[in-house]
Amino acid sequence: MPCERKPMRYGHSEGHTEVCFDDSGKFIVTCGNDGDVRIWEGLDDDDPKFITVGEKAFSLALKNGKLVTATSNNTVQIHTFPDGDPDGILTRFTTNATHVIFNSSGSRVAAGSSDFMVKVVEVGDSSQQKTLRGHEAPVLSVTFDPKDDFLASASCDGSVVVWNIEEQSQLISWPVLQKTNDVSNAKSLCRLAWQPGTAKFLAVPVETKVHLYERGSWDHVSTLSDDLQTQLINVVAWSPCGQFLAAGSVGGSLTVWDVNSKLCLERQKHEKGFTVCSLAWHPSGSQIVYTDTEGCLGLLDGLSLSTSNTNTTKQAPAKKAAKDYDDLFDDDDDRLMDDGLSETNSPIKKPVAGDDDDDDDFLMPATGRVRNRGAILDDENSLDTGSLKLGQGKFGDDDDTGSAIVPAAAPLLPMRPVYEGPMPTAPQKAFQPGSTPAHLTHRFMMWNSVGIVRGYNDDQDNAIDVEFHDTAVHHAMHLTNSLGHTMADLSQEAVLLACPSTDELASKLQCLHFSSWDTNKEWMVDLPTGEDVRALCLGQGWVAVATSALMLRLFSIGGVQREIFSLPGNVVCMVGHGEQLLIVYHRAPGFDGEQALGVQLLHFGRKKRQLINGEPLPLSLQSHLSWLGFTAEGTPCYVDSAGVVRMLNRSLGNTWTPVCNTRETCKSKSDHYWVVGIHENPQQLRCIPCKGSRYPPTLPRPAVAILPFKLPLCQTSTEKGQMEEQFWRSVLFHNHFSFLSSSGYEIDEDGQSRSQKEQQELLMKMFALSCKLEREFRCVELAELMTQNVVTLAIRYASRSRRMALAQRLSEIALEKANQIQEEEEEESEYSGVRRISGYGQSEVTGERRSNRREQEEEEEPGEELREAEDDGQEIETEEEAGTTKRVNPFAKEAVSSVMPSLTPIGKVGRANPFKVLGSGKPSSSSGQPRVTNILDNMASSRKLSPLSRTAGKQSKGPVLKPLAPRPKTKTQSTLLHMNSTKAASKKTQENTQLAGDQQKQPEVPPPASPADNTENNRPKTGFQFWLEENRKSITADQPDLEETDIIKEAMGRFRTLSAEERLLWTERAKGQTGDADLKKRKRAEGGGAENDNGQVEADENSSKKKKSLDPSSKLSAFAFNKN
Repeated sequence: MPCERKPMRYGHSEGHTEVCFDDSGKFIVTCGNDGDVRIWEGLDDDDPKFITVGEKAFSLALKNGKLVTATSNNTVQIHTFPDGDPDGILTRFTTNATHVIFNSSGSRVAAGSSDFMVKVVEVGDSSQQKTLRGHEAPVLSVTFDPKDDFLASASCDGSVVVWNIEEQSQLISWPVLQKTNDVSNAKSLCRLAWQPGTAKFLAVPVETKVHLYERGSWDHVSTLSDDLQTQLINVVAWSPCGQFLAAGSVGGSLTVWDVNSKLCLERQKHEKGFTVCSLAWHPSGSQIVYTDTEGCLGLLDGLSLSTSNTNTTKQAPAKKAAKDYDDLFDDDDDRLMDDGLSETNSPIKKPVAGDDDDDDDFLMPATGRVRNRGAILDDENSLDTGSLKLGQGKFGDDDDTGSAIVPAAAPLLPMRPVYEGPMPTAPQKAFQPGSTPAHLTHRFMMWNSVGIVRGYNDDQDNAIDVEFHDTAVHHAMHLTNSLGHTMADLSQEAVLLACPSTDELASKLQCLHFSSWDTNKEWMVDLPTGEDVRALCLGQGWVAVATSALMLRLFSIGGVQREIFSLPGNVVCMVGHGEQLLIVYHRAPGFDGEQALGVQLLHFGRKKRQLINGEPLPLSLQSHLSWLGFTAEGTPCYVDSAGVVRMLNRSLGNTWTPVCNTRETCKSKSDHYWVVGIHENPQQLRCIPCKGSRYPPTLPRPAVAILPFKLPLCQTSTEKGQMEEQFWRSVLFHNHFSFLSSSGYEIDEDGQSRSQKEQQELLMKMFALSCKLEREFRCVELAELMTQNVVTLAIRYASRSRRMALAQRLSEIALEKANQIQEEEEEESEYSGVRRISGYGQSEVTGERRSNRREQEEEEEPGEELREAEDDGQEIETEEEAGTTKRVNPFAKEAVSSVMPSLTPIGKVGRANPFKVLGSGKPSSSSGQPRVTNILDNMASSRKLSPLSRTAGKQSKGPVLKPLAPRPKTKTQSTLLHMNSTKAASKKTQENTQLAGDQQKQPEVPPPASPADNTENNRPKTGFQFWLEENRKSITADQPDLEETDIIKEAMGRFRTLSAEERLLWTERAKGQTGDADLKKRKRAEGGGAENDNGQVEADENSSKKKKSLDPSSKLSAFAFNKN
């Protein structure tokens, strides 16, 4: 049965495409993702007639001059054929219809939908409808029984169901398919087909085979298979005579079986290996037309199934040829069989055996299947061989010959080893996190916490729109997409675009550096020939591009080429955040539906280093990566197609912890959440709900929802399980504090203090619960996790509970922790002393600026109001509040920030701050037991006071973090240089810039002593010190047992509750000694810290007479670490 495979031709835009013949066989009719139905007079028709039926057409059926289509507006429409006039809407669904089909007479139409329903509608009267309910997932396909009694349907719930149409009931269900949650994710479309005419068999594609079920008994009576068929079968179609069955697979193979003998008569391969998604036979049975998922149309011609063109003179050699012909294709993967048995034993092939072997190799594709079997035999004999074989063996003209053919191939089968192990998984294609598929005409090219990049590619326009969540970053942009960019990324500094290469043009990378002070804000670079951009991302000051040549190229944000290195495998995706670059790639082939991915995490700080080096990336079973990114605080995280969100746990050796399962909150199996951002403080997973789809449409603008996090711990319904989950989630989500402080970022100390307090409270609750349950050993385990202060509280609780043995063990733990804290503080004080001395002369200016900034934040962000702001943020749901954390811009004016309003402090309990000052200027001793609410008071850290290169400036738009400029000296100098360019270029002006801002917080945080020259007693007193001296007696009278440290804390709390006018009055009294210059600065600070250019310059002038000894960074450092 040799046939000719015609070259593929373009039919529709990329996406699912369907095809059928009209009743006469004169026209080929196709529909596709572009919403058009095209009517072709033949494969060579270059100007087909077309009917636009909607935005997308998912399926079509044609009979008796009626054309029925399922379109993206959730309707099933009817048009006249071939005129294409609209003839009304047959039926509607709540979501897209997935498949439509006529019955044999053309009087009824059946349609399956993603809303789990199947409807049977009378064409003449669309009000006569029958609805078949019972599927639990979107319907994949439907088919009518030719006798019109039954209907079969396949669904994503894994079942194939036969229905009684009149009774609207299920007759039988076979759970033979793989379960999925949406048609777009289904491994196979499972297009069912009922045998025409006799209606004896129902054909069901199951993985790589076709099962035949008998009508009536519904028994599985037969299976059609082929050893060379390794990919899932997608669609099947019966020949008009009902004797042959054609199948198209996911890998592009086309197979034709004889149903009676179960022999494979024809094998063809799609020329590019694309998935075959629709098949149709010509009414004569001589042609098969097919379409693929790329929108192309193909044809198999010359299928001589119904003719027997034999003559007796050629019958004997032809019989032998038929036998060897079967052998050749039963064993065509085995080169020995081809070269040995077939060549020598076949009289047909002897004349061509002398030809060079290159011809045969050329005709063998990589899969080992023959592309054009007619080319191996000469034309004269090939027709006769096929005719004989089909005429005798299949139609029953010569039963003896047919029976002789079948056993002849049987002895050769054991000689060919059959692989029965796991099959490799198709590797996941590269994608941009936060983008929707590239084949869509309107799509999101990027949605992140900075903004949204939309791409439009339709008849009217090919353009890109860039929209920022915070318009203070930049105004919206409209870009003409003349180069055909398909990838994009967006940051606070730039827009990055890339396009693939074409035959004429190289792959290009284009960057619009809108934050540049230069007038030339755009640059473009061509990649080398043959190298395409596969993934790209933006960091702070750098651009990364992964290419098809397994290379990663780094550029500066201004276009300077930087480092380049090779990747271990094909990139899947990558993201950047600040100085971190996260890359995911294929480390090996996956098997049985798994993806074998590797991950690299690089840090481009002062010392470039690789934090994760090619570790495997854990995914859920049989899932793929769907989103990759960083939290707003800079922790890597990702989401797989099973909906599991995982976050990097830096405190556990860079392992990945599942923190949420979005599937648990989906109401339907076909619903998904499309993640756009993650925050650790407050704990928020920002995503877009997608009903019946994996990604959102561009219009209408999707609404962002917030999902909570939940660690998958055991027994979270119990009180113990709930507290354990809350505790470990709190620990995990506050790991970023230590990472950021070690990387030179400024952290929110209030947030850190609150998180530690929350964790200790949970530990104490779990301790109390364990005590009640008489689990004393568990109590000791929990005490190991507590701080020294909370252990003391636990000892009291144990004593009151009359558990003296437990109290004794806890006292030993408390003693250990006290010794440990003392040793750590001594080491840190020594180390910080060295750093302070060496860093003082080098970067005193930036050190002042950093301390300054921390003081300013402590007044502007008291704990309770910060929590209220976070709660409001959850309700308002504006994208502006979800901006990525960024390092502070040293060139912006502080008064510009609208995100962090000035807040009036409330509440009497002072926040934990290790840098509070005693009245005498000496640090407090840590031997006592401070209150439990301030458990961090004795935990000072050298990192927090290091004066190395930090800079003040515009406050961060992120909800918590205020990252600062990196540590390198060169960056510090450039920062200072620019600041001086707008003012007088002198050393004094540099110092005064920080001093002016420093004085803002004097009423709240008094200046401690400097380590270089301990001259605190010679300085004028602040308003707080003045107030403390007069009110110390009342505080000690109220609480006589307080130590000096606690008196300071209590005083701070009370002082903050004073109104702004009262505090200003105390400040004025304290300032009476310092002159009018300081008065102006401090008044400005009391007004809420708002600054403007005039005030800044004025403060610079007034403070220019201050000496270097007023360095507040040095004063705070000395107080924190001087233990004498």
